[in-house]
Amino acid sequence: MTLLPRFMYASSEENAEMLYATQFFVPDPFLWWEFQGRRSVVLSTLEIDRGKREAEVDRIYGFDHFLEKGVKPTAGHLIRAICKKFRFKKIQVPPFFPAGIVEEIRKEGIRVEVAEEPFFQQRRFKSAAEVQKIKRGVELATIGLLRGQEVLQEATIRKDRKLFWGNEILTSERLRGEIDAAIVRANGLPANTIVAGGDQACDPHERGSGPLFANQAIILDIFPRDPRTGYYGDLTRTVVKGRASEQLRHLYQTVKEGKAWVMNSVKPGRSGAEMHQELVERFKKAGYPTKKIKGRWVGFFNGIGHGLGMEVHEAPRFSDTHFTPGEVITVEPGIYYPGIGGVRLEDVVVVHSKGVRNLTNLPEELEIF
Repeated sequence: MTLLPRFMYASSEENAEMLYATQFFVPDPFLWWEFQGRRSVVLSTLEIDRGKREAEVDRIYGFDHFLEKGVKPTAGHLIRAICKKFRFKKIQVPPFFPAGIVEEIRKEGIRVEVAEEPFFQQRRFKSAAEVQKIKRGVELATIGLLRGQEVLQEATIRKDRKLFWGNEILTSERLRGEIDAAIVRANGLPANTIVAGGDQACDPHERGSGPLFANQAIILDIFPRDPRTGYYGDLTRTVVKGRASEQLRHLYQTVKEGKAWVMNSVKPGRSGAEMHQELVERFKKAGYPTKKIKGRWVGFFNGIGHGLGMEVHEAPRFSDTHFTPGEVITVEPGIYYPGIGGVRLEDVVVVHSKGVRNLTNLPEELEIF
């Protein structure tokens, strides 16, 4: 732990580190600092009363506590005044701290050290309360996915294999709208939901567009946020409206078995990088090597998973960790072969002393009739 005063200047609605530090949503940037275990913020008159009720800090100040009347309450002015009052000669800031403010306060003789990311190393390990907040995010994702499956079940198949629902062609955009609306009705906040069918599903971050077709893989990847806490959920299922080809069935079963192997293999101390390479080999032996064809990657070229919390992608990445109790990670292997389709399955787990506990409660079923 550094003995230096630590400063941040950011919006907690946009910056997960600031939200983690304050547990308080503010749309505009504000100033936070910590010294000797005590955390303080400076809030505008618009936010100070709400901050006194909601912010989880030790002290809340208004601008007038540090600045003389008529002095513009910029971050630079505030930091200089705080450093003068508390006799700080050197401070530490995160990498995202505005460079202009750093230069401004350095000119005043205040030394600035830029910390390594993440600014709060402890964010990597989730408390029991945080796990429950993430679980709520997963529940929101499940609500959205169940609505997507419901719409696909209600859809009919035209002669050209396009899906038809609600007197219109069912497109990725319409199905995404239904999924997102269900999440909003459950008081969640959807973001960039993926509904990608056919070869579109072979690009892992393709959101999907245009008509959806029968007998093709459709990837539904849903990662909503609980706006009350700021924590995300994440969930992916691959489905087919109608009958999957034998090739697609085999692809799906291979991914499903690979995911089950990962879930059963994660243990404290085990290397995520080694597991990734072993899964690459498992998929290769099943007939799905990872390689480039005409300049495009096919096979298993996404990571197995990532950390989840106040950001949908946060530390640790699956391949960058030796698993430690308290980490919350996604397990989402996928195989992508244009002409056959893309398959990805994803759950969220928390690492404990003997393995993992799955926070997801949703069956894996390929075909919807």
